[in-house]
Amino acid sequence: MPLARPDIDLDQMAEEFRPKIGFKVRRQLGPSNPDWEDLVNEILAQAVDKIRSGEFRGDSAVGTFIYTITIRRIADYIRHKSRVLRHVPEPSTPADPAEDAEREQQLLRLADAVAALAPKYKAVLELYYFRELSREETARRLGISPAQVSERTHYAQRLLRRRLGGDFPFLVRPGD
Repeated sequence: MPLARPDIDLDQMAEEFRPKIGFKVRRQLGPSNPDWEDLVNEILAQAVDKIRSGEFRGDSAVGTFIYTITIRRIADYIRHKSRVLRHVPEPSTPADPAEDAEREQQLLRLADAVAALAPKYKAVLELYYFRELSREETARRLGISPAQVSERTHYAQRLLRRRLGGDFPFLVRPGD
């Protein structure tokens, strides 16, 4: 197990990077988000824990190490909030039969268009969008790289838009 870095003053590091992390978090989440301070504290605690445990080997500057943690934690926060919001029920409004029929028609057209895609594109859409697996899990299941998952999903979207005549809102995941 790697040894902790005794040459890093953790209090000084936290004092130096707290305003920088705070700025980045507020900029990404919005200044009115009440969670930004908690997120900054979580990022600093995670950085301190990783330095103490020896995970920070000194291959990069401490600032780069903290920046990486910050970006990843912000992405995790946004991803989590997106999932939570997706499961919050929408306020009920009276159903409009015409809108329901149009939506049903769009879904049928989308299903037909997806069925006409090559198997490698259908498989990636099934796992990534419909089963909501992560890019990494989709890649593992298909035996391809995460970059190839992104390439195939974007290309499949392009094919579907071309076939369906424009932007289709059904194949959008938060963060895409």
